[in-house]
Amino acid sequence: MKPMYVSINSEKTGANLKSLFKNNGYSVRDIQLVMGFENPQSIYKWLSGRSLPSLDNLVILSKVLHTTIEDILVIDGDVVFLFFIRNNLR
Repeated sequence: MKPMYVSINSEKTGANLKSLFKNNGYSVRDIQLVMGFENPQSIYKWLSGRSLPSLDNLVILSKVLHTTIEDILVIDGDVVFLFFIRNNLR
């Protein structure tokens, strides 16, 4: 089986988060309070694409934003299902 190579596009994920915040009526301060952060720097880093939320924070964000982790993250490359690979390699 060939390995799959995908990466998370942090800049596009940040833009996506910004849009999700706006569409749900949340400010950075609102998210800061929900996440229990003392300051908003981490959130601004997410929005600018300089970093990504941890897995724990992605779970919280998915609940707060009423979406899935997969809909928060922007993936570069094709994610191919194992079923598809397995059936086409035979």
